[in-house]
Amino acid sequence: MSENNKNNKGNSPPKASNENNELLKDLERLKAERDEYLEGWQRERANFINYKKEEKTRFKEIVSFSNERLIKSLITVVDSFNLAIQSFVKQGKSDEENESYLKGIYLIKSQLEDILAKEGVEIIEAKPGEDFDPRIYEAVVEVESKEFKPNTIVEVLEKGYVLNGKILRPCRVMVAKEVKE
Repeated sequence: MSENNKNNKGNSPPKASNENNELLKDLERLKAERDEYLEGWQRERANFINYKKEEKTRFKEIVSFSNERLIKSLITVVDSFNLAIQSFVKQGKSDEENESYLKGIYLIKSQLEDILAKEGVEIIEAKPGEDFDPRIYEAVVEVESKEFKPNTIVEVLEKGYVLNGKILRPCRVMVAKEVKE
């Protein structure tokens, strides 16, 4: 055997295997970095998709409530028509001229209510005798009543309205309280 071969047998491995080990270590390190970057990218992509969904929902909400101020104003006009109708009815005049005015008022009120309904506005229905629910009703007055049990609606003073599931105005009601003897 030559002297070089003798030296290689008993000593450290040749340079080529050291380089291979270093290359394998670099390859493993690079694979780990790649996996880390891929996981980060996938996480950010999922976050972005969630962000887009949230923004889409938020935009729909903005659009559905963008006319809220205008709708509240129209509700006030409907209330005025209701007052006008009540005034006509209380006067008790039933000549033909007053009847035609009353029909006109009913027609205009009906048209306004149709417009509000098309925009997603719903009337909160309340009836005397129903239990008072503070989430949808506003107690304006409490009265003693023998006819109604406590914490029930005695009279609806003003209709309530909901727009796309959101209460625009609660129903304003008179509520019964216990009778003190």
